[in-house]
Amino acid sequence: MGDLVIGARSGAGEPEGPGRRVARSADSAAPSAAVEDAAAQTADEHGSGAEDSPERSHPDSSHPGPSHSETEPADGSESEAPTTPRKQRSFWKELPILIGIALILALVIKTFFVQAFSIPSESMQNTLQVGDRVLVDKLTPWFGAEPERGEVVVFHDPGGWLNDEPTPQSSNSFVRGVQDVLSFVGLMPSANEKDLIKRVIAVGGDTVECEGEGPVKVNGVALNEPYVFQGNTPCGDHPFGPVKVPKGRIWVMGDHRANSLDSRFHMDQPGGGTVPVDNVIGRAFVVAWPIDHWSTLPVPDTFDQKGLAAAAPLAPPVAGAVGAVALLPLVRRVRGRADRVERRKDS
Repeated sequence: MGDLVIGARSGAGEPEGPGRRVARSADSAAPSAAVEDAAAQTADEHGSGAEDSPERSHPDSSHPGPSHSETEPADGSESEAPTTPRKQRSFWKELPILIGIALILALVIKTFFVQAFSIPSESMQNTLQVGDRVLVDKLTPWFGAEPERGEVVVFHDPGGWLNDEPTPQSSNSFVRGVQDVLSFVGLMPSANEKDLIKRVIAVGGDTVECEGEGPVKVNGVALNEPYVFQGNTPCGDHPFGPVKVPKGRIWVMGDHRANSLDSRFHMDQPGGGTVPVDNVIGRAFVVAWPIDHWSTLPVPDTFDQKGLAAAAPLAPPVAGAVGAVALLPLVRRVRGRADRVERRKDS
């Protein structure tokens, strides 16, 4: 609230006692006389003289505090003094704060939710083109989700896959610094990290193979692969298998089979060409840039075929049946006790 504005009546004199007259100027004589006449008339009506109530007969008498009409509005609310409008913060002073907040949010999103990756090679054509930017879901792996057949995934080099690949870096130190900052918050790919992008063909427990010109078979079921680069055969020039994929690992292949150094070319390394699930950063789910390449990356229908997951199709039902048989005596005992208690209550 602002300070109250207290006004003073101009021309106010000293209180006038009974019988005392104060000389007034010619300008104030007329109003005073009118007031005295009104006071005298009021006194006659109540049976008392004007001199008995000097405060009543002299409106110029001073009071300890200001009059109501001079200090408060008619509705009784307190008046406020005008306040000076607050000066707004300069845009240039707020800009560093906004940039800092944006970088923090980008870092959180990159770490826990979504990260952008650039496609550096032709190994995933025509699904992905060189220079495309894909968004990778990093959230679901935090909840224990593992890669599934048909997904396009980004993963860390399991060892030896990118040893001969050069790491592109600018010769300008300032540009390198900007690239490092942007890659740290996930706005551009890091030049120091060696990551790959391929399609998951088989998961732990599957048997995968490709003879001659194909097709690729998973657990004996042939895959229809319309995403394979036009002119390529499903096996490319490197048939393989059969290969049993260990638990906790995946078998990956590029869509450009004749131009992809994928699991087929690393079978002599530890893991037999398979990639540890722990190396998977996440699933690429959309092509975000350039705009004219925008598209989603769904799982092809061929991976929904019945019998594809035939590695252990009866394991869950058999386990459930065994558990039910083992628990049957306990269930019977509990039901028998409940029946005896119910009979006692009835008797």
